[in-house]
Amino acid sequence: MLRLALVLKRSWPRLAGYAMIPLIRALVWLARLLGPQRSTAFGAGLLRRIGPLLPAHRTALANLRAAFPEMPEAERRLIALEAWDNLGRVGAEYAHLDSLFDYDPAAAGPLRTEVAGIEHFATLRDDGEPGLIFSAHLANWELPAIAAARFGLDATAVFRPPNNPAAARLVQEVRRRSMGGLAASKPGAVFAMRDVVEQGGHLGQLIDQHFTRGVVVQFLGRPCLANPLLAKLVRHYECPVHGVRVVRLPEGRFRLELTPPLDLPRAADGTIDVPGAMQAMTAVVESWVRENPGQWLWMHRRWRPDMLPKARAMPPSAAVPVQPSQANVISQAADQAL
Repeated sequence: MLRLALVLKRSWPRLAGYAMIPLIRALVWLARLLGPQRSTAFGAGLLRRIGPLLPAHRTALANLRAAFPEMPEAERRLIALEAWDNLGRVGAEYAHLDSLFDYDPAAAGPLRTEVAGIEHFATLRDDGEPGLIFSAHLANWELPAIAAARFGLDATAVFRPPNNPAAARLVQEVRRRSMGGLAASKPGAVFAMRDVVEQGGHLGQLIDQHFTRGVVVQFLGRPCLANPLLAKLVRHYECPVHGVRVVRLPEGRFRLELTPPLDLPRAADGTIDVPGAMQAMTAVVESWVRENPGQWLWMHRRWRPDMLPKARAMPPSAAVPVQPSQANVISQAADQAL
């Protein structure tokens, strides 16, 4: 009985997650029934009320105070509410992802989405060379992968599956219907990512999350850890790197913006400097966040000071500790593969 109790205790979070599958499917059905405008308004209103009651709200406010120390507290609290509003809209929009992106350069009437930097997109698609694309959790961050699939860009999106099994299954189903290639950030996945680039494809990744075995970068005035995968790939393959962001506009509209290829810093031997390259990409993301702070995911624990001494002391080729996290495994595999 004791062993059974221990097994149930360890399995409870996963079992509870699977038990939520019917509830999440019912919410998706309701969102589809309400339509894009009403469902996103409902999701936004719900999280504006519930979000400030959650522990993640304290994380958001702490992040905002550190990022904008001169800003009045009332303004920081307003940005936190806007971030909850955006997250509620993103959640509701999963039920409508296949119809959110309607950009058509030949269309005469108003559209829900517009694209800036379309000439860079055309170059990426038609040059026959591999390419790398970085993005961040701004507005609805799923749209770039949908846009790539819709207009024939051979692209694979790297994603981190949600911890909740029900949410992970739903997100995977939605992504498969509306996106191109997908690569989950799990052990061994780096080899598939390398193959994408070697075969002339394009790899896209969100780079604004904490990565345990990352390189140290400055972001919004504080050091944090960034996943070095894209920098390692560009160092090895010498392919162009673009940034793409989504801006949420009034009346349920969006703008996608693709940057020109970045001129990344190089080491003394002429190869791409990995920490410097990640700092350059992070600086672009910072400019995006500063421009639209209410559309970024402030609830994430992006800054973890306790991890920084370990990162500084650990060389790229250091051995992986016992029972490594997924992040450690992926980083070590990247060093070996590249």
